[in-house]
Amino acid sequence: MAKSKFEYVREFESEETLLPNCWIVVRIDGKAFHKFSAKHNFDKPNDLRAISLMNKAAACVMQEYKDIVIAYGQSDEYSFVLRKVCTLYNRRKSKIMTYINSLFTSSYVYHWHNYFNEKKLKYPPCFDARVILYPTDQNLKDYLSWRQADCHINNLYNTTFWNLVLKGGLTPVEAEKKLCGTVSSDKNEILFSEFDINYNNEPEVFKKGTILLRKKLTHTNSDKYKTVILPFHIDLIKEEFWERNSEVIQMETCQKYEWPEDLPLPDLVSSQLHINVKNKVDIEAD
Repeated sequence: MAKSKFEYVREFESEETLLPNCWIVVRIDGKAFHKFSAKHNFDKPNDLRAISLMNKAAACVMQEYKDIVIAYGQSDEYSFVLRKVCTLYNRRKSKIMTYINSLFTSSYVYHWHNYFNEKKLKYPPCFDARVILYPTDQNLKDYLSWRQADCHINNLYNTTFWNLVLKGGLTPVEAEKKLCGTVSSDKNEILFSEFDINYNNEPEVFKKGTILLRKKLTHTNSDKYKTVILPFHIDLIKEEFWERNSEVIQMETCQKYEWPEDLPLPDLVSSQLHINVKNKVDIEAD
């Protein structure tokens, strides 16, 4: 490479290398997404199209970076967990953070039309990113538990708030004032007594968020399998989750998973298998 007298400016560059033997978490969060969702008329309190798009963008990131062992998303945020022994980009913080964030954002824009059809983007979405290190397995479990607990708390509030506005006729200010100082049981009572809504029956994807895991998908009529990224809307706070998905912490090969015959495959999975017919799994062995 040709040298020049201007090369000295490279001495001003600095690189932060992440500590070894620590779980790396990259959390992506939407910037001013209240404004973005309002501008694009997202359904309230939850828009399944927007959630599915976030999951698709996250799956694109996981497909590119095999060091990601689990991802968790809710609302306008996603957390990606990279293995403790990860050597991606020599563990350079800026490289890991910017590449994952830029791929997630570009995937969100690229796949927008697949979920919102004729609704065009009015302006580009923006996401920030941060990197957090967790030295112990329990630290990591507690982090993901915190994010899922946050999902439940926010969703219960938003479900109650938007029912008060959309069905109860209150203004946003009045709804906010009515909910001020309430606890979970109060919000559950409002939903049930005023709107005949049992919060326990709300979709799990809204209450628990989305967990993305790699699994070897199998079919009941075949011994073939293909490694795919599967979405789960289940409790990860209880130890049972970590026992059933031990490969995450133990960093073992992903487990085989048999998709129930009576359930349609999510679009996220179908697209990885290159099929469009629901309930039909035609997979080639890895």
